[in-house]
Amino acid sequence: MKKRTIYSWGAAIVIFVVLMIVTPTIPQSQAYHDFADQRTFFGIPNALNVISNFPFLIIGLIGLVLCFYPDDYFRFSLRGEKLGWTCFFVGVAAVAFGSSYYHLHPDDARLVWDRLPMTIAFTSIMAIFVIERIDEHKGTYSIVPLLLVGLVSILYWRQVLNFGLFVPCIVIPLMAILLPPMYTHSTYWLWAAGFYLLAKVEEAADKPIYSWTHHILSVQFVPCIVIPLMAILLPPMYTHSTYWLWAAGFYLLAKVEEAADKPIYSWTHHILSGHSIKHVCAAMVPVFLTLMLAKRSVQTERISLYKTWKISWTRSKGKGTEEESFECTYTNVAVEEARAVPDIASPQDSYFSRVKSYALL
Repeated sequence: MKKRTIYSWGAAIVIFVVLMIVTPTIPQSQAYHDFADQRTFFGIPNALNVISNFPFLIIGLIGLVLCFYPDDYFRFSLRGEKLGWTCFFVGVAAVAFGSSYYHLHPDDARLVWDRLPMTIAFTSIMAIFVIERIDEHKGTYSIVPLLLVGLVSILYWRQVLNFGLFVPCIVIPLMAILLPPMYTHSTYWLWAAGFYLLAKVEEAADKPIYSWTHHILSVQFVPCIVIPLMAILLPPMYTHSTYWLWAAGFYLLAKVEEAADKPIYSWTHHILSGHSIKHVCAAMVPVFLTLMLAKRSVQTERISLYKTWKISWTRSKGKGTEEESFECTYTNVAVEEARAVPDIASPQDSYFSRVKSYALL
């Protein structure tokens, strides 16, 4: 690893620690723990919110097994890929335990264990994207620092978001500065991180701006934006990249269901709550990613989804134009050639045959 990269990561970690020490604590809203479905079944409090985490354990264990057996089933071809996906599936499986433990008795102390596994999974995905689509070596080296930043932010518990108050303000600018971009105007990433930092400062200053905007800008929605953008804009090494979009779509649906916990519970006549359904939809994210790993193969030519869609759109548009011009040319040729070459067909030929002959000229 180059000295510049080491110094950058070291400086980022120091800045992160300093910010965590000097910034004020943002308390967790206690209303967050007030879930709609609080029924007890078989002696399990908040039973459905607890049991609905079981799919995470199943898909996490399946993914872990397939990472190593039978004989590297996922066919990883880059160094660091296996480590990144192993961390991801470990995080997914751990969600079942952490989230279940939290939902047995929801409070601030247990919420840490709910968010810790998700942090492992999210940071692993970011590292995997860097490995596959940007730089293999930098992505491999970024796995441990990203995990450490997420773990420290969770263990230091001082706010309401998943990754820590200032993690996006550090990780996103670092990636924008250190990793070579495919496109121009990378400074817009720095502007975005700056506005996010400003938003968090305003939140710490107790500004009366807590609304849907607060939820949309929170880190829980960052994967819904960052992952699809990276999947669309960055050229993949493997096929079946559209599975990333399906995964992000299910995650977004899960967040909507979480926000509509009580309305959904009312609409279903107190059968299912939005939070219970949210767990099932969120579990579909690793399901689609596991299917992607099983089906994908190395692409001979690396083209981003955006370029693929652009080429398809251009071809379809060009095809429509060619068809239209052909029809016009066909009609004009038939009329003009009829005057210029009157003896192309014998008098006994039908009108259809003559027109057909003119067209063939």
